[in-house]
Amino acid sequence: MTMKGVAKCLVFLLVSFSLVTAAAGQAGRGKGRVTGALVDEAGSPVVGAKIIIEYQGDTALSFDSTSNKKGEWSFLGLGTGQWRISVTADGYLPAVHDVYIKQLEANPKITLTLKKATQAGGGLVKDESTLQLIEKGNQLFNEKSYDEAILVFREFLEKNPAVYQIHLNIGNCYREKGEYDAAVAEYNTLIERAAKETAGAEYAAKALAAIGECFLKKGDMDKSQDYFKQSIEMYPNNEFLAYNVGEICFSNQKLDEAVQYFELAAKIKPKWAEPYYKLGLVHLNKMEYDKAKENFIAFLTLEPSSERSASVKNILNYLDTIKK
Repeated sequence: MTMKGVAKCLVFLLVSFSLVTAAAGQAGRGKGRVTGALVDEAGSPVVGAKIIIEYQGDTALSFDSTSNKKGEWSFLGLGTGQWRISVTADGYLPAVHDVYIKQLEANPKITLTLKKATQAGGGLVKDESTLQLIEKGNQLFNEKSYDEAILVFREFLEKNPAVYQIHLNIGNCYREKGEYDAAVAEYNTLIERAAKETAGAEYAAKALAAIGECFLKKGDMDKSQDYFKQSIEMYPNNEFLAYNVGEICFSNQKLDEAVQYFELAAKIKPKWAEPYYKLGLVHLNKMEYDKAKENFIAFLTLEPSSERSASVKNILNYLDTIKK
């Protein structure tokens, strides 16, 4: 490649980076709106539940709400991107739901079914007031107070030993602290407990993916890939699980692996724009411009008018100026 060509590629990469960074900087806040409802297993509304929605990008941002007498809730002012909805209610086990929010298009209403605390896991929440400990632990985790969060989660687990899912929360705290062996021990405990109940596959799959992330951070790519594969095989039809594994790989600059999982997420849910956007970025990083264009075009077909759409259009325009 000539010096002129090198310079052109360098300019392109800098332009692309500034476009993506600008879009990311605006992420979190925007004009997006999402509504939903909470019901119990009989279909009756769950009143007075606390709902927290947290942005899953680089910006720390969250909002909270309470379900009304119809079990309904809503959030306004959300930016385009991945968000996580966490629900706690007296008498029910906590629930978590991942959702992708769009700003200029209507987001589908989300209906979540909460399980009675006295029915799930064989038994167990002995004191419903202790569910507030989960909320407190999650808040401490979001504040990066991991040691304090571990103490709170362990206090809950001591009082409610049948709710094995809390090992995932504890493991995540250790992972963020960089104590990977301790994190893996917690995840393995969850997997062992989940194997004893029919509804445990989803949690076990999340724990397997979390173990994979720990090995990835430790630099053991072979083991991380093995656990990612086990995770997907255990819960194969969950596009968020595949997408999240792709995000883990992308953030650790494992680009070929990221492509694999983003493509799987797109295969599971072809009408979801997010995997195509990330595939465009990954191929851009790999300087595979034709594949980047292909995925960016697919993204624009599904999300033609949003903050990111304008940036993607600019990237595509620049790609068209590059001589093959």
